[in-house]
Amino acid sequence: MQFGDDFRGKRVVVTGAAGIFGGWIAAAFGRAGAILCLSDMRGDLLPALVDRLGLDPAVTLCHATELTSSGSIRELAALVATEWGAPDIVVNNAGIYPRTGELLYLAEEEFDRIMSVNVRAPFLVTQAMAKLMIAERVAGAIVNIGSGAARQMPTGSVTYCVSKTALDRLSKGQALELAPHKIRVNVVEPGFAPGSDFSYLPPEYVDRMTAGIPLARTSGPDDTANAVMFLCSPATGFITGTAIAVDGGNSIGTYQPTTNS
Repeated sequence: MQFGDDFRGKRVVVTGAAGIFGGWIAAAFGRAGAILCLSDMRGDLLPALVDRLGLDPAVTLCHATELTSSGSIRELAALVATEWGAPDIVVNNAGIYPRTGELLYLAEEEFDRIMSVNVRAPFLVTQAMAKLMIAERVAGAIVNIGSGAARQMPTGSVTYCVSKTALDRLSKGQALELAPHKIRVNVVEPGFAPGSDFSYLPPEYVDRMTAGIPLARTSGPDDTANAVMFLCSPATGFITGTAIAVDGGNSIGTYQPTTNS
């Protein structure tokens, strides 16, 4: 998707930048001429990411953010405030998708970890960045990376589904309260993309999931990135509080081939 000069010189924060979707989103904004702040708990991976994406290290910000720590999130916001004043775009991409098994045996600490990264962190990051944007009178855009799991409830991933449902409702609330400041908040729900360092999925699970996707493939590098950029572009200046599923039809239902008898 071509956006012309819509993002040239725009200041974009991406959390979870060293992950699959984070890297794809950062790459797309970088190609469009944006200036990036790459955030990830694995700060040691960020310099290599800057190099791989061909970004200018002199203007690219990097921050090793521990999203379960409010202090670390404040440090990220302070870096952005010092270097930029405020961002134009914030992408709350970081999230974890552990298959935790039955709720009956789920450890309290694991429940808290999932909710902290997937819900609390986007709340705190958006709160901090929106304050900077308001102070600088930036009419910007925020995109939270959700999931079709907000509407589906498979066993073994209930807590993840709960966290993404909560994120969807949080995003709508953020959109409502930030609208007077001309800050738009939307959600992109990516398709299935196996390979996360944090969420190992066995091959048989990957095969089973892929077979059920109506468009018969996993999510690729451009799918989610294009949707995120679309929602941050001037073309969608009257869209806020909505969610776009970019999942090959997976949220419609599971595809099952028909047989003729």
